[in-house]
Amino acid sequence: MEKKIPMRQCLGCREMKPKKELIRVVRSPEGEISLDFKGKASGRGAYICPNGACLKKAIKAKALERAFSAGIPPEIYEKLQEQMEGGADG
Repeated sequence: MEKKIPMRQCLGCREMKPKKELIRVVRSPEGEISLDFKGKASGRGAYICPNGACLKKAIKAKALERAFSAGIPPEIYEKLQEQMEGGADG
């Protein structure tokens, strides 16, 4: 029996993709917003493709703000941008 691959929707392109291919942004129970590269942090998670086009769409649509019902600090977007440009996998 094949192992089920967890799928998540990208906030930018709105496509369903394997969870491992996406970057997770998480809002902790304390309300802190950060990037979660391990996918293990507790809190509400939202996912985005690791490419600039999806990030731009998500920012323009305020998708992260809606996902978390909270304002997103600019440094979170900066970290996402750096992550995508650097191509590092946390």
